[in-house]
Amino acid sequence: MATNEEQIRTLIERWADAVHHGDLTGVLADHTDDIVMFDVPPPHQGVRGLDAYRETWPPFFQWQAQGASFEIESLEITAGDDVAFAYALLRCGTEHDFADDPHNRLRLTIGLRKQAGRWVVAHEHHSFPLTDAPTAADPIPERDHAAERELRRLHQRWFGSTASKDLDGLMAPIADDVVSYEHDQPLQHVGVEAVRAVCKAGLDAAGDSTVTWNVPDLRIVVDGDLAVAWGLNHVQVTPADGQAVDSWSRGTRIFQRRNGAWLMTHQHLSYPYDPATGTARTDLRPQLDRCDQHGATDLSRP
Repeated sequence: MATNEEQIRTLIERWADAVHHGDLTGVLADHTDDIVMFDVPPPHQGVRGLDAYRETWPPFFQWQAQGASFEIESLEITAGDDVAFAYALLRCGTEHDFADDPHNRLRLTIGLRKQAGRWVVAHEHHSFPLTDAPTAADPIPERDHAAERELRRLHQRWFGSTASKDLDGLMAPIADDVVSYEHDQPLQHVGVEAVRAVCKAGLDAAGDSTVTWNVPDLRIVVDGDLAVAWGLNHVQVTPADGQAVDSWSRGTRIFQRRNGAWLMTHQHLSYPYDPATGTARTDLRPQLDRCDQHGATDLSRP
């Protein structure tokens, strides 16, 4: 019969494999109904209960599907007869993330208890370290690097919420007093409810079609509690029985850190226009081979 340590190792490795493959049923297996997870993104009080825990994973799977890894590098386990804990380091990120910080790892602590004769997970704590503390020779505080990573994860959650048509998820990081310059009239949308109405109309218009949104050339600059993000928005709508329709536009977003959480306070979206006709050019496409973090992205006719 397998020892407690062997049973727990199998459980955690099976869980990590389920995460890697986007298997929600496998991720939820062997977790208690009263699971408490302290995750990398908010809420700061943690995610409490299996239903809340379940809701955190679809946006992560959407981000992971873009080429991110989730692999255990080391795993240590200490087990008693009825209570155990484990800690691990995981390689969690995209190739872009590891190019910027090849040694960064997700830290994981798991608390378990034996319930009805089997081990179950009662607590998870996920975190990334703050690395490379600033020195006199380093004018950019590490907290700004950490904030940029947090804002990139915020965008990934946005993209995931778009794919799952989760309106509440889309609105979660938007400030109550946001001012948004949308593609359509009026000149400005003031307040979170006005932006919510725009987002809802877009999702409703898609109907049963699959909707995706991403910003492949996303750039972010952080200074203290203020940040700006910009790039080209790529939206694709795919009917169940039809051909995908996609569009590209320009987007700039301003964020403020309030009470420890990043919130979007301003957004500016636009299409280029044809000066000869005065009409918006929604048919322009980027030259994706030039769409990178080091240079500007050119637009050309399709």
